[in-house]
Amino acid sequence: MTQLDGVIKPKTKRSKRFLDRRAPKLTEDVKTTMIMKGGNASQTVTQALKDIYSLKKPNAVLYKKKNITRPFEDSTSLEFFSKKTDCSLFLFGSHNKKRPNNLIFGRMFDFHVLDMVELGVEKYVALSEIKNSKCPEGTKPMLVFAGEAFDTDNEHKRLKSLLLDFFRGPTASAVRLAGLEHVLHFTALDGKIYMRSYRCVLKKSGCRTPRIELEEMGPSFDLVLRRTHLASDDLYKLAHRKPKALKAKKKKNISHNVFGTKFGRVHMQKQDLAKLQTRKMKGLRKRRGDVVAEDQDAQAPKVVKVDSSAAETPRSSD
Repeated sequence: MTQLDGVIKPKTKRSKRFLDRRAPKLTEDVKTTMIMKGGNASQTVTQALKDIYSLKKPNAVLYKKKNITRPFEDSTSLEFFSKKTDCSLFLFGSHNKKRPNNLIFGRMFDFHVLDMVELGVEKYVALSEIKNSKCPEGTKPMLVFAGEAFDTDNEHKRLKSLLLDFFRGPTASAVRLAGLEHVLHFTALDGKIYMRSYRCVLKKSGCRTPRIELEEMGPSFDLVLRRTHLASDDLYKLAHRKPKALKAKKKKNISHNVFGTKFGRVHMQKQDLAKLQTRKMKGLRKRRGDVVAEDQDAQAPKVVKVDSSAAETPRSSD
């Protein structure tokens, strides 16, 4: 590839296909996550990264080597790896005396860090420790958020948006009942965030709709919110902007009431009532010798009978 005036021009077909995949699209591809650990990582953090990677497969890249970086102090290495692997989400795990068992969830915008949240792991149950059956790889999870903090506190609101972006998976055009197998439940209570993973089990209920039970399959986290790096309101709004081609066209003069009834407003041009076509009947038909005289006070015309003999007699001159 050659670069001329800031524009990269491909030399081969392979490089052209590579640039086409990276080019902006109206409909985005499925977001990929890069998962990496820092220079110091405990066994808990390493296992937690592997379990989250198993939930994110196949839309994730797991780095096994250690990366000596500190995202909150310098995020250039994360941005480099993001551009190299075309990943817009990242999960970074680290461990030190000041912040033990640390997980940093974040996302990118234009290959620059948009926002990231640091969570500390206080209690962790691995995926392998729970012996129940697991969901197949690549299952799209249902996300449930419980707790008043997710609706009132600004940091928890951004965390909810980040977790939705992180775990939502590919966009599905249709959903079947048997495909709803995986549930991720997040609860905000007393300054902590509890993450639980369940598998939906369909059982007989005696009717057409089955009875649904939740069976914990792991992993399980008890998290505490630590540091945050949130984007400004203007940058956050810019990152959520949609192209005009994807925006729904607004239908004019259509409204709905509280019950969902659809109303339409029709605009008509000004009508000339004098040219209004009315119903025809024999009684209103004109006959020979009838003279129509319009009364100024009445709107409808009056028919006046005139004597035909008087009309035929000529007037005498004075």
